[in-house]
Amino acid sequence: MSINQFVPEDFEIPTLFETDRLRLRMLSVDDVEKDFEAVIESRELLHTMFGGPWPKPGFTFEENLIDLERHQQEFLDRKAFAYTVVSLDETKVLGCVYINPSERSNSDAVVFMWVRQTEYDKGLDEILFYTVKDWISTKWPFRKVDYPSRV
Repeated sequence: MSINQFVPEDFEIPTLFETDRLRLRMLSVDDVEKDFEAVIESRELLHTMFGGPWPKPGFTFEENLIDLERHQQEFLDRKAFAYTVVSLDETKVLGCVYINPSERSNSDAVVFMWVRQTEYDKGLDEILFYTVKDWISTKWPFRKVDYPSRV
């Protein structure tokens, strides 16, 4: 693996992961409407979870589309992997999972995730965390993964 490569060339990136409650698949521009709705509903929760300004006040649909275009291209380029978390019937975005290269030398990847406020209130955040942690450890080629703000 070259120094600039996040995953080995021969690693087959999972395109779909599903449980009895949710589905993860590549986040794409086709998800912009449902994703925007989830982001706006969860603005305060996202600020609390990530401690940053995103999404800023006045965050627009167009800004969300730009974010999704970037995430989709990073995925296609194998530089980072953003997954949308959707209901099994695909009618609702429940959240997102981001698998990114780590900037720390003692870690291969850093994984962030969030669920929309209504699903957080139902306990989906903890379920998603343990589900994703197990998926990453069994299906991805990383030795050490950081989960910021998680135990």
